[in-house]
Amino acid sequence: MSAEPAIKIVKSDKVKRKQSTHQQLRVVIVGHVDHGKSTLIGRLLYDTNSLPEGKAEEIEAICKRRGTDVVEWSFVLDAFQAERDQAITIDSTQIWFSTDHRDYVIIDAPGHREFLKNMISGAAAADAAILVVDGSEGVQEQTRRHAYLLHLLGLQQIAVVVNKMDMVKHDPEAFENVSREVRDYLHTIGVTPRFIIPISARHGDMIAGRGDSMDWYSGKTLIEVLDSFENATLPVSRPLRFPVQDVYRFQEKRIIVGRVESGILRKGDRLMFSPGNEEATVTSIEVWPEDKDKVEARPGEAIGITLDQRLFVERGHIGSHTKNPPMLSNVFRSSIFWLSQKALRVGNSYKIRYGSHEAMVTVQSIDKVIDTQDLADQADKSEVKRNTVAEITLRARDLLPIDPYVDNERLGRIVIYEGYDIAGGGVISMEGYADQRRRRAPKSENIHKVEHLLNHDVRAKRAGHRGGVFWFTGLSGSGKSTLAMAVEKALFEKGHATYVLDGDNIRHGLNRDLGFSPKDRSENIRRIGHVAALMADAGVVVISAFISPYRADRERARSAAQDRFNEIYISADIDTCEKRDPKGLYKKARAGEIKDFTGIDSPYEKPENPELIVDSARQDVETCVEQIVAYIERQIALGDLAGDGKGREQVLDYVV
Repeated sequence: MSAEPAIKIVKSDKVKRKQSTHQQLRVVIVGHVDHGKSTLIGRLLYDTNSLPEGKAEEIEAICKRRGTDVVEWSFVLDAFQAERDQAITIDSTQIWFSTDHRDYVIIDAPGHREFLKNMISGAAAADAAILVVDGSEGVQEQTRRHAYLLHLLGLQQIAVVVNKMDMVKHDPEAFENVSREVRDYLHTIGVTPRFIIPISARHGDMIAGRGDSMDWYSGKTLIEVLDSFENATLPVSRPLRFPVQDVYRFQEKRIIVGRVESGILRKGDRLMFSPGNEEATVTSIEVWPEDKDKVEARPGEAIGITLDQRLFVERGHIGSHTKNPPMLSNVFRSSIFWLSQKALRVGNSYKIRYGSHEAMVTVQSIDKVIDTQDLADQADKSEVKRNTVAEITLRARDLLPIDPYVDNERLGRIVIYEGYDIAGGGVISMEGYADQRRRRAPKSENIHKVEHLLNHDVRAKRAGHRGGVFWFTGLSGSGKSTLAMAVEKALFEKGHATYVLDGDNIRHGLNRDLGFSPKDRSENIRRIGHVAALMADAGVVVISAFISPYRADRERARSAAQDRFNEIYISADIDTCEKRDPKGLYKKARAGEIKDFTGIDSPYEKPENPELIVDSARQDVETCVEQIVAYIERQIALGDLAGDGKGREQVLDYVV
């Protein structure tokens, strides 16, 4: 056993290095509570001669007051009064130390269950991690949880230290048993530790020096391991990502400011800003102090740029080269860790943030809930409780510029907010979802739009009414199809040209190749939206009856028909619909025979501002039909196109 080192006053200016420009490696230290993280940090500072002046004397005095001659290195962190009082570390703390090789920043991530949020925020900023495991206790609850979080956050440089080897009499067999246990668990989550080191933080064995008690271990000390880790390389070879922080006006210049996260931005580059897809050329790169010779910026540089055109660009938009822009999608998957007291459930809405982009999203589905103890897929996927890991699918109202984590570590992480509080965090995956930027662009080349010789007003004049899309949305069983058919019959008998596009009917023909996955549902509505818009342009009163559960999909249908689109919400609560269950679908969904059934295990997003709401739960069919028919007739009336010769001249003028 190594002798306990004498406490001595260390006069060092290394603490000042925290402000130096030397390359730093950020290291997070994690592990189960009481496995020795604080002791390890104190010992690291002592062994690297990095304690601030007077700190060692303070520790000695504290130890003597407590009646012990043994130095408690965990007291180094007791600069925090609350830690002295509560015997736990309450926040992540950054501590600087140096070796002959380089400078380090330790991110102390407390292991107590109540402070996992701090552990996550600390680990998210780290380049490397040290997982501390007690040599006498082995892998415990927080060991597994913290290791899984390191995996979730994508940390690759991980060293395991088996601490308190003095408690097991420096037994190599005990070290091997714990090493095997740690290695087996990490293997199940896809993590391979770079090193596993036996240490005694209290006595300084295998920290900076080797000590005299473990001559059977021939590997590197912890300091040697840290020095062998690599600093994260700047992602200059990846596609350019320039998230916009703000737009300033300065001396007649309109300057778009932000930080280059990846790639290289040069003066003269053609940039695209997502999600708006507007393009312009960079005319200057602005920095402070002013540098007129500045012609390029690399990852990590905060800059301003001016463009040759005035674009609508705002905070959260992402600049890229026109080649390799971010994906555009309103739906994506995320592996998350949930921290809120309130459970996450399907249909809940939250604010997310990645880079400088913020958006509201709704939980579309909970795909997997994982027990970090045994990595089992939990059967109950109705909610994600606090301190639980899960895989979920999120849906936004608008298209978002997205880089999955595997493509861009800097923009592929999200933070989830519940109000103003952080409720969770995770990484983005686009597995199973296509880039909607590509889906929206025609696949065929050499296609050109042909102008019609007749416009909508001319057709309306001939038909005696305007065409329009009247989009019925609501839960299954709310009465959409029943009302659609009755409304069509009433309008037909009044002489109107009308047709019903019904969900089930369309799936027997045009959309028979589509299922009920979120992706297929979105495509189903996209096709119907365009068909309905074409029919309305031809002068037909189109009545559609589709659950169309997502607002974003209905908004796309609206954009296809534009001002001819009318959203009619057929309102009926889930209990009423389930009691009706005209097709027996709810019964099958409850029995697990139908997956992704709206209202049961897939969300329905009610319209926020529909043109008309019909309460089919409280009103009979006849009343609902009268209400809808009256509304439709007001919308399709010819108005200025009716009757007199002046109107007719206007109509004829529209003929191309």
